[in-house]
Amino acid sequence: MYHLKFIDEHGSFLIEQPENTSYLYFPLASETGLKSAVTPNLGGDAKIDQETFLLEPVSSEDLHNNRSSRNFWLLKNGTDAYSVTGASADQENSQFTAMQDESRLTAGFMWQTLTRSSKIHKLTSTVTSFIPKDRNVEIMYITVQNQSEVTQEFTAYAAVPIYGRSADNIRDHRNVTSMLHRIRTDKNGVLVCPTMSFDEKGHRPNQHIYYVMGCTGDGSSPKSFYPTVEDFIGEGGTFTHPRAVYEQYPGYPASAAAAGKEAMGAFRFDPVSLAPKETADYIILIGMEDTESEILELFEKYNTAGKVQKAFSDTKSYWQNQVNVNFHTNESDFDHLMKWVCFQPFLRRLFGCSFLPHHDYGRGGRGWRDLWQDCLSLLLMDPESVGHMIALNYGGVRIDGTNATIIGSGDGHFIADRNGIARVWMDHALWPLMTTKLYINQTGDADILNKQISYFKDAQTMRGTDVDAMWNPEYGDRQRTAGNEIYTGSILEHLLIQQLTAFYETGDHNICRLRGADWNDALDMASEHGESVAFTCAYAGNLLNLAAMIRLLDSRSSTHMTELLEEITVLLENDTDAFDDISKKHKILSDYVSRCRHTISGRRVKFSLSALAVNLVQKADRLMERLRTQEWIEGPDGEGWFNSYYDDHGRAVEGFFGNHVRMMLTGQVFAIMSGTAEDGQIEKIARSADHYLYRRAIGGYRLNTDFHELKFDLGRMFGFAYGEKENGAVFSHMTVMYANALYHRGFVKEGWKALRTLADTALDFDTSHIYPGIPEYFRSDGRGMYHYLTGAASWFMLTMITEVFGVRGEAGDLILYPKLLACQFDADKTASISVPFAGKNFTVIYRNINCKDFGAYIIDFASCDGTELTVNEDSFVSIPRKMLTALSDDTHTITVNLL
Repeated sequence: MYHLKFIDEHGSFLIEQPENTSYLYFPLASETGLKSAVTPNLGGDAKIDQETFLLEPVSSEDLHNNRSSRNFWLLKNGTDAYSVTGASADQENSQFTAMQDESRLTAGFMWQTLTRSSKIHKLTSTVTSFIPKDRNVEIMYITVQNQSEVTQEFTAYAAVPIYGRSADNIRDHRNVTSMLHRIRTDKNGVLVCPTMSFDEKGHRPNQHIYYVMGCTGDGSSPKSFYPTVEDFIGEGGTFTHPRAVYEQYPGYPASAAAAGKEAMGAFRFDPVSLAPKETADYIILIGMEDTESEILELFEKYNTAGKVQKAFSDTKSYWQNQVNVNFHTNESDFDHLMKWVCFQPFLRRLFGCSFLPHHDYGRGGRGWRDLWQDCLSLLLMDPESVGHMIALNYGGVRIDGTNATIIGSGDGHFIADRNGIARVWMDHALWPLMTTKLYINQTGDADILNKQISYFKDAQTMRGTDVDAMWNPEYGDRQRTAGNEIYTGSILEHLLIQQLTAFYETGDHNICRLRGADWNDALDMASEHGESVAFTCAYAGNLLNLAAMIRLLDSRSSTHMTELLEEITVLLENDTDAFDDISKKHKILSDYVSRCRHTISGRRVKFSLSALAVNLVQKADRLMERLRTQEWIEGPDGEGWFNSYYDDHGRAVEGFFGNHVRMMLTGQVFAIMSGTAEDGQIEKIARSADHYLYRRAIGGYRLNTDFHELKFDLGRMFGFAYGEKENGAVFSHMTVMYANALYHRGFVKEGWKALRTLADTALDFDTSHIYPGIPEYFRSDGRGMYHYLTGAASWFMLTMITEVFGVRGEAGDLILYPKLLACQFDADKTASISVPFAGKNFTVIYRNINCKDFGAYIIDFASCDGTELTVNEDSFVSIPRKMLTALSDDTHTITVNLL
C-alpha cells in the first residue's frame, strides 16, 4: 500500500498514488458557506447548501462511478491529450501498470495539492485546491513543468461541469431543470444563471449565478469557450475523452450565449511553448454569487499567481491558528493525528452532518446533540466566546423538556424536525447539562445559570404525544404566557425541566422510556415499551452534576434563592415513595405537561438553592440503587455488565442467550461515567468488554455483540450487516466516551487501551484507508467510514486534554492532575501539551524521570515560569483564577515533576 506520512508540525501529510485507494475525499470550506469535497482525481462536489450545488452532488459510490469532475487538460504538440488530474480514459487504462503516472497528494487544513508526473509526456503538474476563509470561491492553482530535454508546446483546457441547482434535482426533473439554464461566456469564463429554482411545491425566481472563471498565472484570459456539456464532450464523447480536446474544436468566443442545456465551465487557453524545466501556471475559480459585479470583484482579487499564492498562504495560516492545542508524547504520528482530531470539530461546525460523500443524508445543518457536543471542543480552545452561544442554544428547549431537533442558520435558530415528524430522542436533555458543566468549570461563570432565555414553541406538545391545536405560526416559535407575553426562564430552570421530566417519564421497569431513540438513532423501533438503561444511568449522573452546579451557584449567591416557573413545583415535590411507584411518576409528569400544553402562567415561585440540590441528590441516589441491582448481569470468571435496554416487548436485551452472549457498550459507558457502576463492577465490565467486544485489528471495542436476530422490536440497526454502523461496528464516539469514563473513574490503563487502539487503526492506512482523523466508525474489516463529521473528535480531544494530560478547569481554577502512563513519555522522559486557559496560553511539561505509570508516581514539584506552585495531596496542582488572570499575555510554561 501507499503509506501516509506526516510532513510538518501542523499535521500536513503526504501520500503516494492516492488514486489507488477507493473512497478517499478531502474537505475544503470557507467560513461564509462554500463547502467542497475533493478526491485525488479532483472528483467530489461543491455546494453552499442543499438548494445550491455548484457541482453535481456525489455520494460515496459516485466517487468511482461518476466522470463529472473538475479537470484540466493539456494537448501536447496538437496530438496527445493529457489530464493533470488523471481523469482521462488513457490514464485510467494505464492505472496499475508500469505506465501509470507517478502521483503524490499533500494536504493540510483546508488545502490539497496533487502532483502528477507523466512518464509518457515528460511533464510534471501540480493542482492546489483551497477555499479562502472568507470567500465562497474554490480556487485551483495549476502548474505545468516540461521535464523533457526538448521544447514542448501545450494547449491548456479547463473543464468543470456546472450543475447549478438543488441536490433534489438529481432524481427530480434533472433534464427539465437543465432547461432553466441561461448560460453565457465572458472574456474570463462561463456564467450560468438558472431562471428559477424548480420545485413543484412552489417554483421560485432564481438570482444565483454559478461560474467557472480562469486565467493564466499572469492574468491572461482564455482564448475560446465551450459553455455546454455537449459543446465540450461532443457527440458520443465523454468527460474522460472529450472531443473538444482530442479533435481541437474551435469553441465559442466571449459573449456567446446558450440556454436549456447542461452547463460546462470549459475554455481553452492560447498555446504555450515550454523549454526544458520551464513552467506555465493557470488559475481556475469555481463559485456562486448573486451579481456579476461580485464575480468580477472576486476575479480581480485572485487573477494572478501572486494573489493566489498570498491567499493560499493566508488560508493555511488561518486554519492552523484555529487549532491552538498541541500534544507531545513518545509518538509523533499520534501527536500529528491529534492535530486532525482537534480540527474535526471545525469541519462539523461548517458541514453539519451532511455534504460529504458518505454523509449523503439530511439537508444540512446540525442536530441538537451535535450542537452541544461540538461546543465541548470550543470550550477547550476558545471558552470565552462560547457562553453567549450556549445561552442561545437553550432557546431550543420546550417547556415540556423536549426540544427542537435541528439547528437553523445562526445561533439560536431552531427547526422542530428535519422531516416534519414529531419525534423525541430521550437522550437530548443529557447533553446541554454536560456542556454547561464544562463551561462553568473552564470559566468559573456559574452565573450563566441565572441567565434568562425563552423556550421553543410549536404544535408539538405533551412531550411529543399530542398536537397543540391552538398553536399557529402567528403565535411564533417562543413560548407565551396566558397573558400572551413571551416567557423567559433561567438556564437553571431549563436544566431542571429537562432532567426532571426525563426522570418521571419511565417505562414498565421504572427505567427512562426509549421513545423515538436515544444516542443510538438506530434503536428506533421500541417507542411503546422500550426503555434505555444506559441513559437512565446518564440522567442519574446528570442529577448529581446539576446538584453540584447548584451548590456552586449557592456559594456565590447573596440570597441563596432562585425563582422558577410555578408549574415546576409539581416536579419538585419531595415524595420519595413516588420514586419507586411508576403510576405516581406518570401522574406527576402528566400533571406538569398538561399545565404547559399551550400557554403557561408566567408566575414564579422562590426556591432554596440548597434544598433544590438535596432534592436532586435524593432522586439520583434512588435511581442508582435500583440500577445497580435490577440491571446488573453477573457473568462467569469475574465478568459482569449492565443491561442497556428493554425492547418493545418489555424484555431485557442483554445477557446469556443459549450459546451466545448479548452485550452492548453503551450501557457500560454511562454506568461508569455517571458513577452508577461501583469500582468492583467496573473491573468486571472491563473484563467483559475485552472478552466480548474488543477486536484490536479493526479499531477496538465494538458497539455490541452479534445478536443473531433481526430485532424489529428494538431498532433498524439489527437489519444492518453485523460489523456495519450501529450493529457491531467499532463506533468511535462510544469508544471514546468509554475511554473518558474509565479515565474519570481512575481506570487509566483500560482507558488508554481504548483510545490507543482507535488511533492506531486510524493511522494504519493499510487497514483504515482514510486520511488522518477519527471516522464515525470502523467497519468489520477495519475500513474507516463516514470520516470527519463525528462527535467522537470532540470527546477524544476532551479526554486527552482533561483526563490524560489532566489539564482542566474546576469552577474557573486551573487543575493539573495528569493520568499519563510511562509509555507516553518520550526518550527524555517528558510529555507536554500546549493549550489555552482563562484567556492565556500555557505549555505544560510533565517530567517522569523514573518512568512510572499513573498510580505509582506523585507530583514532587511544580512551577509556572519558575515560580513554585502549591502541590495538593501529592497528586494535583490548583492554580486560582485570580493568579491566572494576573499573568501576562505571553505563553507561560508550567513544569511538573513526577516522582
